[in-house]
Amino acid sequence: MTAVVITQPMLFPWPGFFEQLMLADAYLYLDDAQFSKGSFTNRIQVKYGDDRRWMTIPLAGKGSFQPIAELKATDGDWKSAHRALLAQSLADAPHRDDALGLLDAAYAHDDLCDLLIASIEEPARYLGIGSGRDIGRTTACKVEGTSWQRVLDLVLDQGGTRYLTGHGAARYLDHDAFEAAGVGVEYMAYSLTPWPQGKGAFTPYVTILDLIAHTGRDAITYLRPATVAWRPFLEQRRENP
Repeated sequence: MTAVVITQPMLFPWPGFFEQLMLADAYLYLDDAQFSKGSFTNRIQVKYGDDRRWMTIPLAGKGSFQPIAELKATDGDWKSAHRALLAQSLADAPHRDDALGLLDAAYAHDDLCDLLIASIEEPARYLGIGSGRDIGRTTACKVEGTSWQRVLDLVLDQGGTRYLTGHGAARYLDHDAFEAAGVGVEYMAYSLTPWPQGKGAFTPYVTILDLIAHTGRDAITYLRPATVAWRPFLEQRRENP
């Protein structure tokens, strides 16, 4: 059974994303997908007391109609601004330097897509996630097509028998087609495990760097990956829309 995860590059995603990553045998970055304004490709929230603030990479041309692999950031010192925002957000966290070190390592990349991928891979290495994974980019694959059919073809190209995905895919996947092709679809059951987060009410919907800054190498113990098969998942959604 080979579990495949496919996702767009994202800026230091939330801990739930890393639970998904923990289950992957093969991991594919969908870097030829068109950038979607308002997505998490170039932004993430950081906790700020009782509030949350966006940490956003400003895009040249607003990123309109561009594949993610071709995105460019605007000129300006946004990297320093992000570091200052994160340092202030994590001011009282005992492992703040670890988190800032991961930010610095990712932000050492000049190419924006490389930076976004590093913002996933650097925390993953710190957490010890997926050292044996096969990691690829769709720009390097010769799999064309659109929508769910391309996703299925990419999974099969990776030798996948399980496709693990976030909840948004329920809107467009043809689950029966996956099943007919020998691929089981499973949706993430995010644990939302609380961690000691410092001041203010707890929220899991912030960058993984928050979890690392507050718990250090123990961060992995707060990630508890689980999935639910597509049929009971869809039933749950119908009962609790």
